[in-house]
Amino acid sequence: MENQFSNDTLIELYKSMLLIRRAEEKIVELYHEQEMRCPTHLCIGQEAVSAGVCLNLVKEDCVFSNHRAHGHYLAKGGSLKGMLAELYGKATGCSKGRGGSMHLIDLAVNFIAATPLVAGTIPVAVGIAFALKAQNKPGISVAFFGDSAVEEGVFHEALNFSSLHKLPVLFVCENNLYACQTSLPERQPNREIGKLAEAHAIQTYRADGNDVIAVYETTKKAIANIRSGTGPAFIEFSTYRWLEHCGPNEDKDLGYRSEREILEWMEKCPIKRFKEAMLTKKVATGEELEKLDLEIMREVEEAVAFAKKSPFPEKRALHEYLYAD
Repeated sequence: MENQFSNDTLIELYKSMLLIRRAEEKIVELYHEQEMRCPTHLCIGQEAVSAGVCLNLVKEDCVFSNHRAHGHYLAKGGSLKGMLAELYGKATGCSKGRGGSMHLIDLAVNFIAATPLVAGTIPVAVGIAFALKAQNKPGISVAFFGDSAVEEGVFHEALNFSSLHKLPVLFVCENNLYACQTSLPERQPNREIGKLAEAHAIQTYRADGNDVIAVYETTKKAIANIRSGTGPAFIEFSTYRWLEHCGPNEDKDLGYRSEREILEWMEKCPIKRFKEAMLTKKVATGEELEKLDLEIMREVEEAVAFAKKSPFPEKRALHEYLYAD
């Protein structure tokens, strides 16, 4: 880790990753109580992408996500209390208790939408970028998606349109090697995913998605080019989810990936790697990082208490928020 960034930036990156990890670990702990009645897709192991990308963003930048949205939401500044309340289906949730884990929204921080439809938010993100450019407004649009999204036709349509019109949009592909339980070689030919973006004349980058500094630096470069008016950019980050595709459990017994592979990727834990680097570079002491961890855990516990005490939406409000005013 180079010392080209301020200690404040490095601490913010670490804090963002740790908040995502601790929040999702708490979801794992509580999910079996059966009070969270929505499916949930956890990003434990992939926190560096959310933290490194979103620390480069400003409030005017709009973010779109997929079914595995918790990290993107929290890193963009979304409310932890609002997110957990949403998972509990409460009226205080960020989507008023109507969306659950896969439909997070928080317009206060320009987290526009998350949906479980594979590649579903990519064209919407492009549409927002088109509007920003047409109206000469500041900000860029960011679309997070997994490696399987590049197999969808709408992915190519969106990249083609954004390239043609030089739109201010960043495409972020989190390549975690699997679509549910199907490995990448079973779904795609032996070529780099980034080549698909290059074919649409889009500036393309690739980086280690478990190295938060690499994520931050690569994103910083890509966004600088976008803001200069050169058009869209595409980044592929290699990373890995530790738990099952959907749910709070391990799934090494299913046989679609080996325990050895899982353990090898867990050794590349983005939080562990970054913590060790910060201690080596004396960015912070072990005591300071432990204090930060305790503060985050208290924040998570407070958010859980808030979510559990919050009321459910009233039956008379069932038809609200279905259509725009």
